[in-house]
Amino acid sequence: MKLAILGTRGIPARYGGFETFAEELSTRLVERGHEVTVYCEKGGHSAPDSYHGVRLEYVSAPSFGPLSIVWFDTLCMVKAARSHDVLYLLGYGAGAFVWLPRLLGAPVWVNMDGLEWKRSKWPWYGRWYLRFNEWCATRFSSGMIADAVGIESYLRQKHGPQNRIEMIPYGAGIIEFSPDPGLLDSFQLSPQGYYLVVCRLEPENHVAEIVEGFNNAGTARDLVIVGNSDSESHYVRELKKKSGDRVRYVGVCYEKTKLTALRYHAYAYFHGHSVGGTNPSLLEALGCGNIVIAHDNVFNREVTGEAGFYFMKSGDIPQLLDRIENMGDVLREKWSARARQLIRDRYTWDRVTEKYLQIFHD
Repeated sequence: MKLAILGTRGIPARYGGFETFAEELSTRLVERGHEVTVYCEKGGHSAPDSYHGVRLEYVSAPSFGPLSIVWFDTLCMVKAARSHDVLYLLGYGAGAFVWLPRLLGAPVWVNMDGLEWKRSKWPWYGRWYLRFNEWCATRFSSGMIADAVGIESYLRQKHGPQNRIEMIPYGAGIIEFSPDPGLLDSFQLSPQGYYLVVCRLEPENHVAEIVEGFNNAGTARDLVIVGNSDSESHYVRELKKKSGDRVRYVGVCYEKTKLTALRYHAYAYFHGHSVGGTNPSLLEALGCGNIVIAHDNVFNREVTGEAGFYFMKSGDIPQLLDRIENMGDVLREKWSARARQLIRDRYTWDRVTEKYLQIFHD
């Protein structure tokens, strides 16, 4: 089978969840004997033409604002259509143009991601455009992938049961052995000395509620926030004004080894996401054995189940931190083991890859 993966900046992953997904899935498909091409943004420097057996195809992305990525994804689809058995588009931002490669005879599956149009950062016309692209993707694609039961249910209810929708979650690795604590030195942190947040600093990720609740808790530990803290958005400016001395913003971190060390050595992990499906950052925290404190919504409940604590508002957080800080070592180990077992049972990359193979072979 010849498969093209589109909708990312490229691999090896240096940016976000879709890039990590493309790397994990493509390399495993190659190991199973399939030909895989990942389409990548062309930069101004030389780049390899393959990665662990995966062919890398570079396409120039024009620079004309938010629509650049739509043009890029559409161009990649057209280029890939005549030379691949299946196209897999990650995200539906170019959903209005999925019919183009289908006219050229290529099946196109679309990963519907989360409810992107719900994000407050988009103006009204941006939300309308995203909802229109969602509608187009459901009509013009060969099939859709939902990465959570909650997303699958939404798609069936909103767009009708006649569309082919498959639910395949994201994957994560299991970190059994301690990463080098020295990787924390650049952050001036020590193991178990901090709580952790890893996310984009946006209202839908409830960072303000986490900060407010943390400020009112009695813990002596710090709250470390990994994300776009250099943003000049109103939300980030207000967030920093409300942060106490124990809240530390360390910016983004794309170094996988350092990010894994930050997760593994955290005392507990906050996850405030509310508009996505199976969130990669949450799975990676569980794979590290973190005690998770998640925003209480259907997506996070679906993933974490009984392996986490939940908050709905900032006032819930001080009591949760008090419970966690009064855990003994034995109970903490049980929570960590439960988190890793959840990944082992449902979210390993090999399990995810086998599900994709079943669908693409069909």
